[in-house]
Order: sequence, then C-alpha cells, then structure tokens
Amino acid sequence: MATIKELAKCCGVSVATVSNILNNKPGASDKTRKLVLEMAERLNYTPNIVAKNLKMQKTRSIGVIAEDMTIFSIPDIIDGITDYCQKQEYQILLTNLRLFKKYNDTYYNKDDYYELVRQEIKKLMEKQVEGIIYVAAHERVIHCIPDNLPIPAVMAYGYSKSRKIPSVVVDDVSGAAAIVTYLLDQGHKKVGVITGKPDSLHAQARLVGYQQVLFQNKILYDPGLVAEGDWTRESGYRCAAELLEKGVSAIFAMNDLMAGGVYDRVEELKQTIGNEISVAGYDDRELSGYYHPPLTTVSLPLHDIGYKASEWMIELLNGGELEHTEENVCAVECMLLIRKSVKNIK
Repeated sequence: MATIKELAKCCGVSVATVSNILNNKPGASDKTRKLVLEMAERLNYTPNIVAKNLKMQKTRSIGVIAEDMTIFSIPDIIDGITDYCQKQEYQILLTNLRLFKKYNDTYYNKDDYYELVRQEIKKLMEKQVEGIIYVAAHERVIHCIPDNLPIPAVMAYGYSKSRKIPSVVVDDVSGAAAIVTYLLDQGHKKVGVITGKPDSLHAQARLVGYQQVLFQNKILYDPGLVAEGDWTRESGYRCAAELLEKGVSAIFAMNDLMAGGVYDRVEELKQTIGNEISVAGYDDRELSGYYHPPLTTVSLPLHDIGYKASEWMIELLNGGELEHTEENVCAVECMLLIRKSVKNIK
C-alpha cells in the first residue's frame, strides 16, 4: 500500500499539495488535482486515518464495557450504541466483563468487581478512546466509574448516582402502568402480581406502576394479591398456585419467564390461558411469542437505551454540558405488545 510520500513522489509534487487535494482544499490547479486523484486510485492509496486522528488528538472511538454479553438485555443495548455511533462515524471498542458467567447474579449487590472495571477503563483509555459507555445487565445503583475520569462517561441500564455521569434507564413505572391499564380495560378488577426479587429496582418500579393504576381507577390495593417471585419460571409456577387460590381473573408477572411458570400451573389445572385465566408478562423475551397462546407483554426499549446513551456521549464530546444541580437520568418508555393471553371479560 502506497504512502502519501510515495504518492507525492510519483506525481512530482509536495506532500502538502497531495494532502490538500485529498482533503478537498483549494490551491492546486485542475491538472494537478486530476493527476493526484488518478495516481491515488492507481496506487490504491488509503489515508492513514489512525495517524490523522492521533495528530488531531481524536480517535473517533468510544469504549463500551458490558457486564456480560450472555444476558438477554445487553446485545440489543450494544446494537443501539453501535447504530448511532456508526451514523456519527465513531467506532466502538467493546469489553465483555463476563460477570454473570463468573458470579451469576450475586455480583449485583457487591462492589468487589469495581477494581476490574477500573482496570478495563484504564486499558481503553490507553487505546485513546474518547469516552466510556458502561452497560449494566440489571438496573441498580453502580459506582464503578470514577467521578474524576478525564473523559466523558455514560451509564446504560443502570444508575450512576453521579452528577458527572448521566444514566439511561428503562421507564418501568410507565411500562407496568400500561399493562395493568390494559388488564383493567379488559374488565379485570382482581389482578394478581408476581414480583421479582424485592431488592430489584425493576421490581420496585413495576410495583409502583401497578399501584398507581389501581389508585387512578379507585381500586383498593391489596398486598395479599402480590406474590414474591425471583425472576425464575419455578417461582412463577409457585406464585401462580397461590394467586389462583385467591380468585384472581388475571395475573401480571413481572417478567416473561415467571409468566411461563403461570402457564405451567394453569395447564396442570387443565385450564386455558386467555380463557379461564388471563396472563401478562414483561420484557418481551423471544420465547414469549411462542407460548400457547402468545403472551401479552411489554417490550423493553433496549435498542433505544443504547442509542440514547450514544447520543448523550457524542453530545458531550461535541462540547455539550450536563446539569450539575441534579442527577442526569433519561428514562426511556416501553411498548405494550397485545397478544392472545388476555381475555376481555366485560
């Protein structure tokens, strides 16, 4: 591959002249411009973008640290990050921490992996990334990014609780409110709920959405209709048995896996989902569309969270400023997906 010096020598002009022509700058004659462009094509000349960017002290690269690429939420967030970065002609350098593979979900409430994160941030900065986007597997408060980081950072699917590091999260309150409103609109007044783990911010926000809709519709909140699951299909089965005994006409499971456990229990009772009992889930996992009948659920805005995190990052790189009087949090709305698992009983 020819260098710019070789190209200039072949054309009998200076390196500066070649550089100006290749960068569409004025000053050269039409004859010289034509000669340089034709010779560049003949020699298959490709500019050294890395060297050029380093000279400008810009690499147009963003470091992305993912907690674990095997968690269902993370690939779509990464896709959203990549989508916007490509439009802005930025590249991403991706690091996969594999935390879930190493520790299961036990690391969610610990901070002993923070040092690993900081080591990876250092490695990315050594590669001259202009910013860092941290992608969490499960929303929670995470203090793994130092406040004194010399480059911008954004937290995706988690809360930094820092005025210097913006956070992009899912609007779980409105997502749960949308699905409970739909259940009530279909005539269901006695709606049971299967929550996730009690320390989960997702579960807490979704319960708030459920409570808000009951209040708005003048339905008394009954804690006896709230069963505590743990996000697994087995807990959905166990909680479904408890709620069905209390005569609920619909069950809102806070994720699609637990909704699958409700299907298992209802099938065991030789009843039919969408007939004797209505069921709604949350997350829009791929399997939810293959349940029989397909599950009414809420689609998480994972791609949009990644896209917004990239927008925020590049805005900061272009000189944008954060509000320093409060935390900078963007909550992205979910989308209700109506399928066949809820019966209209009006």
